[in-house]
Amino acid sequence: MAFSKQPQGNHLGKLIKTVMISEIDQQSLDIDWFFTNGNEIGFVASGGGKLPDSIVKSYELYEILKAYLRDLPCTTDIVINPALGAIKNNVTDRYLADFVDMSKKGFYSFDKTHLNNFSDPNYHLVASPVNPFKFDELPLEMQSILLSTKCSGNIGETLNIDMIQ
Repeated sequence: MAFSKQPQGNHLGKLIKTVMISEIDQQSLDIDWFFTNGNEIGFVASGGGKLPDSIVKSYELYEILKAYLRDLPCTTDIVINPALGAIKNNVTDRYLADFVDMSKKGFYSFDKTHLNNFSDPNYHLVASPVNPFKFDELPLEMQSILLSTKCSGNIGETLNIDMIQ
């Protein structure tokens, strides 16, 4: 395990262990990650899918970001994707719980469309916030981490992680 100073512009001010996520871990775990378009924030459950390189290479920073974002209060109503029943069979309250919780914090919530299909880059919207949390409301340290996983355009009803920079 290597240790490295955080990138310029990040003021967390400590040495961090560099932890990379192996392909086996990516394939066997449902890993939560976040992305932004510079305006809004998306939450994703990986469902055994390939992660963006920015997450794989800096997972320890994403753990810091994830802890911060999960601690935010619920502030908005949400809308469940009306097409969800056609995308996913057996949509239960248990399935929806984490996606609903994250959307109530203001994040667009996505799930892997074809679970455990590592190479398939497609995700679908599960729930969206009525009043999205804005990227510029984050502390600069959290913005710096999140900007490494960015998409262009609007956060829509589908997500192809090949479009994540």
